[in-house]
Amino acid sequence: METFLGIMIPFLGTALGAACVFFMKRSLGDLVQRALAGFAAGVMVAASIWSLLIPAIEQSEGMGKLSFLPAFVGFGGGVLFLLALDHLIPHLHVGSEQAEGPKSRLGRTTMMVLAVTLHNIPEGMAVGVMYAGFLAGNAQITAASALVLSLGIAIQNFPEGAIISMPLRAEGKSKGKAFLGGVLSGVVEPIGAVLTILAAQLVIPALPYLLSFAAGAMLYVVVEELIPEMSQGKHSNIGTIFFAVGFSVMMTLDVALG
Repeated sequence: METFLGIMIPFLGTALGAACVFFMKRSLGDLVQRALAGFAAGVMVAASIWSLLIPAIEQSEGMGKLSFLPAFVGFGGGVLFLLALDHLIPHLHVGSEQAEGPKSRLGRTTMMVLAVTLHNIPEGMAVGVMYAGFLAGNAQITAASALVLSLGIAIQNFPEGAIISMPLRAEGKSKGKAFLGGVLSGVVEPIGAVLTILAAQLVIPALPYLLSFAAGAMLYVVVEELIPEMSQGKHSNIGTIFFAVGFSVMMTLDVALG
């Protein structure tokens, strides 16, 4: 039950954020969207370092000077995995007119949801691999540290849910359909978490590789999507400020509670 609740917390954050469409009349302003993108980027970078990469290296200490190798290999694999998905799945980022990936007849709404879904895949994997380590009795991963990562991702998922549902409403969708679009973008997180837990339990020695794989996938999203979003237009420093806030919040949660 503890693990089930842990992997559902990030999805709950997305759903609550998507529900903003029922209470807000206007779409989020550019400054607000840049601030939220910066905050999400900060949370993801801190989570990648303290929750994923450092534990991956610590778990490989028995390899001596090569203890970095699983983290190095897994990190590169995570980047390549997201790069492949970016090219294979048609998607449209919020605020963009040009779709990415292969040509498709999919509607704008569908491609906008797919863009956020791509973003959420590595987050689900990250939560899943943390709980896999906890279930395997790994000394470096406690129930508290796994919960901290879930809470950190849920915090940054809240604005992401709003970022997808509000533009869908602005595109002319009903409030119910806009909310559903935001919720669906987060469904991939618990699914990814469960699949990652199953994979880790089948091959326990692969845990350091899976931890760093999730970190690489998350940082790909940060550099490819969130940093450009938070740096657009005038007064782009608001994104940088909220990046620092998000990074500090996640770092504090991980170090103080993990």
